[in-house]
Amino acid sequence: MARLKLTKQEKSWVLYDVGNSAFVLLATALIPVYFQTLAEPGSSVVVAWGYAETIASLLLALLMPILGSIADLKGNKKKFFVGCVGTGAVALAALGLPTTALPFLIVYVVASVMLNGSMVFYDAFLVDAAATDDRYDEVSSLGYAWGYIGSCVPFILSLAIVLGGGAVGIDMALGMKIAFLITAAWWVAFSIPLIRNVHQTHFKERTAHIIKDTFSGLVSTLKKIVKDRKLRLFMLAFFFYIDGVHTIIKMSTSYGTDLGIDSTQLVLALLVTQFVAFPSAIAYGRLAGKVGTKRMLLVGVFAYLCITLFAAFFLTSAVEFWILAICVGLFQGGIQALSRSEFGKLIPKEHANEYYGFFDIFGKYAAIMGTLLVSVFTQLTGNPSIGVLSIAVLFVVGFILLWRMPEAGK
Repeated sequence: MARLKLTKQEKSWVLYDVGNSAFVLLATALIPVYFQTLAEPGSSVVVAWGYAETIASLLLALLMPILGSIADLKGNKKKFFVGCVGTGAVALAALGLPTTALPFLIVYVVASVMLNGSMVFYDAFLVDAAATDDRYDEVSSLGYAWGYIGSCVPFILSLAIVLGGGAVGIDMALGMKIAFLITAAWWVAFSIPLIRNVHQTHFKERTAHIIKDTFSGLVSTLKKIVKDRKLRLFMLAFFFYIDGVHTIIKMSTSYGTDLGIDSTQLVLALLVTQFVAFPSAIAYGRLAGKVGTKRMLLVGVFAYLCITLFAAFFLTSAVEFWILAICVGLFQGGIQALSRSEFGKLIPKEHANEYYGFFDIFGKYAAIMGTLLVSVFTQLTGNPSIGVLSIAVLFVVGFILLWRMPEAGK
């Protein structure tokens, strides 16, 4: 697959990124466009979509530390993973049933929570799948890289059905129903290797007082995070910079729609992002091994600050959107992959789900702040560019905190 020779467990772990990324791409590129056809005429797609993403992030942030702590018990991690994938895939397939905006958003929130819930357990499986700690950066980067390129297969098929289906009598509504089914099936299919081949090798032993021990364990973990300066600074930095990353991913298509950019141009530009992100994510993983994970994260955060400023001040046409999409592709996979792997190096392996639950809190509460900021400022000013500009300060704060984080071994 790459210069790094992967074990069977590592390949199986990487393949799940291929599966779940298909839903992520569909949610980024096509679902907001389809939602616009269900929304009330004259309503802002950015506002409604932003609030829906905020609710999904809030639910996930509240649930995952508790479920993650329980999942750390011997034999539980895979059960929770399977439950999230199964429920999420059913909800995704059912997205074709609602014919009005509110029911559609409700089903979408369920599917989104399950998708991101599965990602918490998937991230925690990195410590079980990777052979050694020094392989985390490159294995994690390969997951994002192959996820980007692999997700294009069902997406291109879905795109052909949705945009070209009219030639054979398939309208957009029916085309999207088929796209939801294709993506759900793809997601399930690529979860099977992980379910079969990756096993929970790091775990907590079961006790007689699971609920009590779960909450006491969460309090203990939180105290450890606060006391560990390097981990504390990393998580605070992550809280801010991943806010902007997630917000740009989630809101890019709806933002472009509000600016009046043609939906076909938006979708094709985001598809190009996937192809650019494939080699970029792999390169990020290799460079991290040479110059250090922290340095590569700082490069990514600064690049995203520049991307945000470009979007706020210069994005007015499809050409600028294409430039923006290519720039995002250069850094998106790298910053996410290295954040995931760096965190895995800092935590005790037997408490991986519990720690990744807090990791997800920081990521998802940040996503709440980001999407909420964009929605509120867009609604108050009537100018989507002002909403996008509010994200820039989060990258600045994230960069400063990450810069202050001690290097490895200090």
